[in-house]
Amino acid sequence: MNQYEVSVSRVIDAPPEVVYAIFADYHHSHNAILPKPYFTKMTVEKGGTGAGTEITVHMNVMGAKATYHMVVTEPEPGRVLQEEDKEAGVLTTFTVDPVNNGQASKVTLHTRARTAPGVRGFIEKLITPTISRKIYNEELNLVGKYVASGEMANDFQ
Repeated sequence: MNQYEVSVSRVIDAPPEVVYAIFADYHHSHNAILPKPYFTKMTVEKGGTGAGTEITVHMNVMGAKATYHMVVTEPEPGRVLQEEDKEAGVLTTFTVDPVNNGQASKVTLHTRARTAPGVRGFIEKLITPTISRKIYNEELNLVGKYVASGEMANDFQ
């Protein structure tokens, strides 16, 4: 099967439970940290917090539009959250590990995705990881800004 994988990690100056809660809250904070204009719309179809949540995500990357129907699972609640669109062959994992005695978090975003067959798939494997890393770095920047802004305090009251 043709596929690519991409990972980006960053230390965020917030405890793991806070950072994990941002990713797990699809009604408010997760939507707030999605980099625009790549993520044009996210709709919660079912649930909204952690495992069992179903979302529809609309993306526009370099003029290529895509829609994903993601189902959220928590293989390790409080540490690992996954979004998967089985039909599209996309699995994104958010892993949050404690660093600095639990005062900060190492966050890793990892995606494994199926590519098209043939030449198109070869080109996807060359281009997509670079673009995905750029998007993930922007998302992690937004997580840091979101934590620093104090906005998340309003989300969890």
